[in-house]
Amino acid sequence: MKPLLISGIQPTGKLHIGNYLGMLKNAVELQNSGKYHCFYFIADYHSLTEDFSPKEKTGQILDLALDFLAAGMDPKKSTIFIQSAISSHAELALILNALTPMGELERMTQFKDKVRRQKENVNAGLFTYPTLMAADILIYKAEFVPVGEDQLQHLELTRTLARRFNNRFGKTFPEPQALLTQVPRLMSLSDPHKKMSKSEPNGCLFLDDPPKSIETKIKRAVTDSGKEIVFDPIHKPAISNLLLIYSAMSDEPVETLKEKFRNKGYAEFKKALAILLIERLSIFQKRKKSFAKTISDVKEILEVGSHKAAVHANKTLAEVKKKLGLFY
Repeated sequence: MKPLLISGIQPTGKLHIGNYLGMLKNAVELQNSGKYHCFYFIADYHSLTEDFSPKEKTGQILDLALDFLAAGMDPKKSTIFIQSAISSHAELALILNALTPMGELERMTQFKDKVRRQKENVNAGLFTYPTLMAADILIYKAEFVPVGEDQLQHLELTRTLARRFNNRFGKTFPEPQALLTQVPRLMSLSDPHKKMSKSEPNGCLFLDDPPKSIETKIKRAVTDSGKEIVFDPIHKPAISNLLLIYSAMSDEPVETLKEKFRNKGYAEFKKALAILLIERLSIFQKRKKSFAKTISDVKEILEVGSHKAAVHANKTLAEVKKKLGLFY
């Protein structure tokens, strides 16, 4: 039997190419490898830790589902579902909270970062985010989790909690292994020292950006002194960032691109990059528009996927409650 793999993403607004390369593109490649039983979910419970309006949230969930499908996630090959449709996630998170010392949560780097970013909304959900993430993984007894380096700390806590539960109550959970995604850390087009973020739209390439917007953003992207197309993140961070974007979207190694654009200036390189992005994103956008025309089918995919995931999750929760001595 194939090992189960799980990954999720929050519905918190329009996705940019960093989200695409970090989760969507990689998820489709893993799905098509045929090596895993893939579970991909919309992490709407996690998204509640940020400010939102209910009306917008509904639209964000459906829009993210369209992004999943447009990127190439196939409901015949992967289980696609909504986190909040399965109460077992939250129930297991509550149980794991009782097994997690506060000191372990206080050490989480992402918690500290989020507290700095949203000082007016420091809620308990931010603090217990890692235990809910652990529940998302353990409730399916997932063996593999695709993560970037910034998520390794959370996954290690998940492994710790699995081990702690197993030692106290009997073997229940596998300790999930990381599938480290080799995704470049994409920086803002307007400031190569800052990570690309939707909060700064001028420096961010959104998946839904029209061709003219893509062309304008790339044309206006900050460059370094000189005119050589070289990869040097320390001394030439701007052109290095653009090279990473080109490489990631074309699947051409940076070394190959350096030779391809040898003796060519920034303007010519930017023009080629804009053409590439418009071409690749137009395919995604056409697929998304096509799926949007049959939104009832998209909802059915989520409903079927959520039901399928619930069967796995509810079975695990029943086992956990029994081992805890709870009536079920």
